[in-house]
Amino acid sequence: MSEDKISKEIESKFGHQLRIRVNGVMVEGNKILLVKHKMSTNRDFWSTPGGGMQFGSSAQENLVREFLEETGLKITVGEFLFVNEYLDPPLHAIEYFFLVKRISGTATLGEDPELAAADQILADIRWMTLEGLNSLDKKSIHPVFLGIKSLSELVLYKGYFNFGNNYLK
Repeated sequence: MSEDKISKEIESKFGHQLRIRVNGVMVEGNKILLVKHKMSTNRDFWSTPGGGMQFGSSAQENLVREFLEETGLKITVGEFLFVNEYLDPPLHAIEYFFLVKRISGTATLGEDPELAAADQILADIRWMTLEGLNSLDKKSIHPVFLGIKSLSELVLYKGYFNFGNNYLK
């Protein structure tokens, strides 16, 4: 898919609206599970698995569904960690981050059911160390990871954050 088509598809499905998202922080050993989204031909975006809320389902139910769709893993949702307001026009989201644990399965790249098979933006799934995360281009990682000194910092955050809105500008 061309950059123009990728960007337009993302904008048409997710842009110019406030979305409520749930995200799961899964750390096993010294690695965190991340999913790479293809935002354009020139831009990747690594973040924790998760996605938009569906009306009538709790945050925990939505996160279990999203995790299964994106990773193939069955999880249990644990402690609520923090809220982040993400703003990178045309995208704007209030993101709830939860600690999650694997019940069963092997992490495999899934699909986003909101997008057609030819228009998928999920591009990779990887268990990543902090060193691996820090080796990525800073513009390609979720701002929640910028400046952390250890993966355990993520589970220490409590409250409402704005981790660098419009950080790409």
